Amino acid sequence: MSKPKVAVLISGSGTNLQALLDAAGSNDYPAHVTLVISNRPDAYGLVRAQQAGVETVVIDHKSFKSRADFDAALDRCLRARDIDIICLAGFMRLLTPDFVRAWDGRMLNIHPSLLPAFKGLYVQQRAIDAGARFSGCTVHLVTPEMDEGPIVVQAVVPVLDGDTADTLAARIQVQEHRAYPLALRLVAEGRVRIDGPRTHIADALASGDGMMNPMG
Repeated sequence: MSKPKVAVLISGSGTNLQALLDAAGSNDYPAHVTLVISNRPDAYGLVRAQQAGVETVVIDHKSFKSRADFDAALDRCLRARDIDIICLAGFMRLLTPDFVRAWDGRMLNIHPSLLPAFKGLYVQQRAIDAGARFSGCTVHLVTPEMDEGPIVVQAVVPVLDGDTADTLAARIQVQEHRAYPLALRLVAEGRVRIDGPRTHIADALASGDGMMNPMG
């Protein structure tokens, strides 16, 4: 049985892309990253993909008159390459509801907070300002509403005394690089069942330290 083909959408340096590329480089990983698309031609993530031998495409959003036109071009590119799963990894574009619905259940996003807390931007500073004792990251299936959608994996980190937005972000990013490959694995293996706003993970096990947990 062939492995699902994955496209990763990026806008920047691509550290989560690198984590996905590294994971997919193992023979026992259940998905192939076969395409990387950036809306910015200078995104360093394109270099990471090229070094891994993965096809890259630039679809510059500035070349389109409307968000819908950009999304239509994006959709054509994905379908022309028989993509099965999309991973958004620092992709700084809001996708139209029509595009999201067309890829319902097959598009993942990672967000640097424990959703539903702290949606949107500047989340680390907002967590510190709110006095949160824990933060982390969330990998979720994408729905038309920003930073919504059924949660697949979450990882937790402490907010330490003296943390800045940068130090907290760095600690969260370490967990992002674990959580995203795990979430993609679960989806690629068909172990994620969507039940309204929730997901159920077949044969889910928490990590030994209890800090990352796809709930069954």
